[in-house]
Amino acid sequence: MTFSRSKITRRAMLGTMAAAGATIGFRRPAFAADKITFLTSWYAQAEHGGFYQAKATGLYEKAGLDATIRMGGPQVNAMQLLLAGEVDMIMGYDIQCLKGIEQGLPVITVGTSFQYDLQGMMTHDDVKSLADLKDKTILIASSGRTTWWPWLKKKYGYTDEQTKAYTFNLQPFFADKNIAQQGYPSSEPFQAKQQNVPVKFFLFAADGYPPYGTTMVTTRPFLEKNPELVGKFVRASLEGWKNYMVNPAPANVLIKEANPKMSDAQIAFGIEKMKELKVLDGGDAQTLGIGVITEERWKKTYDYLVDAGLLKPETDWKKAFTTQFVKDLKIMM
Repeated sequence: MTFSRSKITRRAMLGTMAAAGATIGFRRPAFAADKITFLTSWYAQAEHGGFYQAKATGLYEKAGLDATIRMGGPQVNAMQLLLAGEVDMIMGYDIQCLKGIEQGLPVITVGTSFQYDLQGMMTHDDVKSLADLKDKTILIASSGRTTWWPWLKKKYGYTDEQTKAYTFNLQPFFADKNIAQQGYPSSEPFQAKQQNVPVKFFLFAADGYPPYGTTMVTTRPFLEKNPELVGKFVRASLEGWKNYMVNPAPANVLIKEANPKMSDAQIAFGIEKMKELKVLDGGDAQTLGIGVITEERWKKTYDYLVDAGLLKPETDWKKAFTTQFVKDLKIMM
């Protein structure tokens, strides 16, 4: 019997397709995920939990991202690495970004983690408010003198003479009840708790200090080239934050892998403080969703910096941020 060439070809083709289908199980074609590297501002901790949660639970992967989280630290110059293209996005800070714009750097904030900067003052338990520190010695790190100290000094009438350098050693504070010092809610107060020293913590934002906290910053060239990628990263990260505050266990595994010195007790303390201070879902986030940033808030930070002589008035402050990725998300806690 003879077969036509067309029949042989068709039969062979069907056989090949069947074999291929059996081999791959009729899987949908795989697409390469978009790579993105995000650099944090410090050692891994609860305050970075949303990003680690998005990584640990597959939220980045679900969004089509191959996300890498790099841990920062005291010797890591995040802005330098961002501008050099070594990383795609960094965990930033409003004042840092505005100063970058003043210097002509192409940096831009695309969203935030916290509605408030977490910087504050730790005092002994006899202090009733920030206004009660005029007769106290205040320990300040050098970075604080060009960020929050001018705001605090003007608001409460403090003087430079009552300050001393904060060397990140808490022993002077423990030894002298006349000392107050800068701190973060999950760090210095946790160490005081470990030493059974009763303290109070005053968040500057509660008294009107305007910057956001733990923002997401990239460069304009990267944003213009990859707007969809940036949008996916912002959304997945904020979903990670929402998830983290409900079940932090997956992220905590990665946090402790990156930073073995981080204890379960300190992570739990950090989460407790974030919830207590409503840093994620307070302020505008109550109605507009977590991660939201507004022009009004940025204007307040700009006005403060100009008034304090920390920023040139002619700085085009609106270049420091865009609301396009968060204004319509409405991710509610």
